[in-house]
Amino acid sequence: MSDDGAERLWLVERTYDDKGLIVLAYATLDGTTVRRIERAPVAVEQMGGVTAAVDADEGSLAPVEDTDLRERYAAEASRMADRHDPDDPV
Repeated sequence: MSDDGAERLWLVERTYDDKGLIVLAYATLDGTTVRRIERAPVAVEQMGGVTAAVDADEGSLAPVEDTDLRERYAAEASRMADRHDPDDPV
């Protein structure tokens, strides 16, 4: 956790919902908490893409209850952290 109370989260999943929105899942390195962000493809383009990591307040995080999903998120978050700087476009 940073000095301002924000938690560093790493991109672990990118999917599309039934409305054509991009759903980004960012998780903590241990995979226990996640933040899902929905964006229109045009908004992602205007923002310059998706970054490897984001910082989020604890109140915006949801617990990951499923053990298999938690393990998958932890593995992917660690891989992203090892291979990318937080602001890298991915």
